[in-house]
Formats: sequence, C-alpha cells, structure tokens
Amino acid sequence: MYCIALCDDEEKELDRIEGFLARYQDRKKSMEYRIRRFTDAETLLRQVRKQSYIPDLILLDIFMAGKNGMEAAAEIRKLGFFMPIVFLTTSKDHALYAYEVDAIQYLVKPVEQDRFFHAMDSAMGRMEKRKESQIVLKVAGGVCHLEPDDIVYCESQKNYQILYLTNGLQKVRMTAENLWKILEKFSQFGKCGRSYILNMNHIVSAEREEIAMDNKSTIYIPRNKAAEFKKAYFSYYFEQGDGEDEALYETNIPK
Repeated sequence: MYCIALCDDEEKELDRIEGFLARYQDRKKSMEYRIRRFTDAETLLRQVRKQSYIPDLILLDIFMAGKNGMEAAAEIRKLGFFMPIVFLTTSKDHALYAYEVDAIQYLVKPVEQDRFFHAMDSAMGRMEKRKESQIVLKVAGGVCHLEPDDIVYCESQKNYQILYLTNGLQKVRMTAENLWKILEKFSQFGKCGRSYILNMNHIVSAEREEIAMDNKSTIYIPRNKAAEFKKAYFSYYFEQGDGEDEALYETNIPK
C-alpha cells in the first residue's frame, strides 16, 4: 500500500487530481494506495520533518500561499527524502528548477488525463524499484522503511536489535537471527560475531580486532572472529577490482 500526498491550495484542483488517481487505479488493479490531501506546503512539511507521515509520492503545486512547492521540494530533499515528486503548476517558468530537486515530471495545468497517467507510470515504476531495495521493519507505533545504506550497523541486545542509522537510532523487537535473514540478501552487510551486523559501506578502517565506522563508532571484534570478518570485508571491498590488493592483504590477516 503506497501513500500519495496531494498538495494544492485549491480544493477544485485537489478534487480533479484525486479523480485522475481513482481512474488510474481502475486501470492498475494491482496498485493500491492511500491519498492524503494538503492545502498548504507547510502542513505537509511539518509532518515530514517529524516523520509522522512520509509519503511514497508527492503531487505538488508550485504557486501557493506561504511556502511554495519548489521551496517545499528543496527542503524535503535536504531532509534526506527522495520519493518521486510530480509538479502540477500553471506556469512553465520553473521547469528547469524542477530538475534541481529531482522531480520526475512537470505538468502544466490544466493537466490532461493522458499526461497525468504517463507521469503516474513513471512514478510507480520508480516506487516499485525502490520498494524492492527497501528494508521494512515493524517498530513500536508502525512500520519503518529504510534504505540499506541508512543502516551503519546493528547491535544485538537480547530480543531487541539496536539499529545505528545515519540519522539516529531505531530499536526493533526481534532476534538477531531474524534481522540477519532480512539483511543478508544485501551484499554490503556482514555478521561480526554474535552481537553485530555491520554495513561494510560504512567501514572506515579494519585493524586488528577493531572496526572503525564512519559515524565515529568503534566495533571490537572477538579475536577468534577477526580474521573471518576481515576476509569477508576485503572480499566485498575488492570485488569490483582485480583481486591483487585483496590477496596482498590476506597474507597479513591476523590468525
């Protein structure tokens, strides 16, 4: 189930686009989504900032009272959210700026249904692709959607897993084994003893029994697991290369 945000300061425009969405869904029976309407950009932004509502797609007017749609889109990107954005506006003047915020479509009002459907096809294609690469976890109060590289590392604490993210922490009630079943399909994750799962894209250095992460954390590896983990790390690190540097390093891995 996708969440779609409609943001326009004219109710008749919201009604029109919601009607298009209903007809689009009639054609795409497999696509399910919920719609939330906003009559100003600031209300939408406030919910995104608090992460109380993160839409999968935003259909956004540009010319609105208060913060305009282009400013809202720029702030959403600065907050680190990269969901598809489709602009719906009365002017072509901002078309070039739309590329700066990675908008996937720029539609000039009055929007024609065929053009809107084409924009939705593009948006849905991107959303489906993103869904395949996302990590979805049940957390207190709902569901957490993460990109793999949002996770720096995970630490096991009995029946809870602490996820150290690029923008904070997330505590998940599940076993380390079940979390590993979710993460192991992403090649950048490696187990480090019983307590840690590390994202190897966030490793700064691996020396002796210490792993330095790019969030300034240091992970201490059990001595009997150090060689095994480092071998996996350098195999991942050099998998795109010719393997010569990896072979040189393997001769110096502590046993």
